[in-house]
This record gives sequence, C-alpha cells and structure tokens, in this order.
Amino acid sequence: MKEALLLIDIQNDYFPGGSMELSGMEDAAKKAACLLKAFRTSGKPVFFIKHLSTRPGAAFFIPGTSGADIHASIHPLPEETVIEKNFPNSFFKTELLPCLKEENVTNLVICGAMSHMCIDTTVRAAKELGFTSILIADACATRDLKFENEKVPAHTVHAAFMAALDGMFANVMTAEKYLSQT
Repeated sequence: MKEALLLIDIQNDYFPGGSMELSGMEDAAKKAACLLKAFRTSGKPVFFIKHLSTRPGAAFFIPGTSGADIHASIHPLPEETVIEKNFPNSFFKTELLPCLKEENVTNLVICGAMSHMCIDTTVRAAKELGFTSILIADACATRDLKFENEKVPAHTVHAAFMAALDGMFANVMTAEKYLSQT
C-alpha cells in the first residue's frame, strides 16, 4: 500500500482578507503544513489541488488573481504536482487519477477546504474509485451556511460533514493522531 497526501484548495481567497474567508482556515493550514512536512520528510507523494473558477459570475479563485494562488504556508516545491480543477470533485476532468495510478497510490490522506463542498465530494469520489482515505478533520475548514431561514454555523457544518464521512467513506481523525501513527 502506498500513501499520498492531497492538499485541496488551500488558496489565498479562503484566508483572512480573501474573497471567501473561511472559519478556521489559518488553523487548518497550520495542521496541513505539519502533514506536508511529514510527507516530504518520508518521501511520500504529495498532490496540491488548486481550484480555478471558470463559471460566469464567480466571486473567488478567479484565474490570474492572487486569491487563486496556493497559500504560502503550504507552497509546493517545483518538483511537486499541482492539479488544477474547475469542479468540487478533485478527480472530475483532472489528471489526479492518472497521476495517482502512475505513483501506485492506494491510500489517500486528505485535507483542505471546504469541508462541505470539495472535501466531501472528493472523499466520496475517492471511495468510489477504490481508494482508502484518511480525512484529517482539523486540517479542513468551511464557512457558515444558510438553509431557508436558518443560519448553520461553520463548526456545525464541519462537524456534520466529518460525521457523515467517518466510517463509510474515510477514517476521520486529527493531524496529531495521524502523525503519531506514522
């Protein structure tokens, strides 16, 4: 079994001052940076997933803007793979699956943003494609949502999606727990 790290959409627009600031993004990025360091040290493959908005009227991750750039806290090295995507599923219409197959990857460690969107969609797709996934809950972030007249706080959105994914689609744990096992 070969493990790879997926760092999904840890981009400037999700940080304070960005066009779509998320709750807890700075803390999540710190945890992601710890994972990245461990993967680099062990020589395990790392894949950076970068979302670029192509739909009309998009408000963030606009190609060519600094907001679409991968955040400096986890900046890729020149030899590391960056996969660009235009949809929530990191596998959909991208080179991610062929790259993982080329590296003989069977297991994924996943983190990034947003918990309720690209993380959820990618984790579910990974399961359907036959990957075993570990989802690092405290290295993910999301935002408040609204359903009808009810505001759903980010911490509740995050917890609900982690709970829904845990077990059937991924083994959900903290960065500390994952790093203590490696």
